[in-house]
Amino acid sequence: MGARPFRLDQSIVGLGVPLTDVQWSRIEPLLPDRTPKRGGRWRDHREVIDAIAFKFQTGTQWVHLPEKYGNWRGVYNRLRMWAVDGTWERVFTALMAQADADEDLAWAVSVDSTIVRAHQHAAGARKKGPRPANRLTTPSAGPAAD
Repeated sequence: MGARPFRLDQSIVGLGVPLTDVQWSRIEPLLPDRTPKRGGRWRDHREVIDAIAFKFQTGTQWVHLPEKYGNWRGVYNRLRMWAVDGTWERVFTALMAQADADEDLAWAVSVDSTIVRAHQHAAGARKKGPRPANRLTTPSAGPAAD
């Protein structure tokens, strides 16, 4: 089996590997303006996205983000703000549409039934028809309690 050809526009997975220029050229037009409604200019979007990628690639805690990415709170706040305002959804949708149009997207779906489980309360469900109506209480033939 031959080696796969190396393409410069594909991501290179590794810790701290920044976005390539080709990757950035696809993402940049999809991001909001760098001038927020209040305060000064934001830190460069490319640096922030590199910081977010580093955080999720390594699984590190926010407070342990390397200093080269700046204050972790700023990175975290940008991630949350873009999640709330729909920026991430727009970026991912547009990138998937571009990749699909370029026929550069291979869809693969796999479901492993060993991890598909019912909710814990589903175990005791009735198996036969609806629950019978309450039976009328009939008085016993024994003596009444005083």
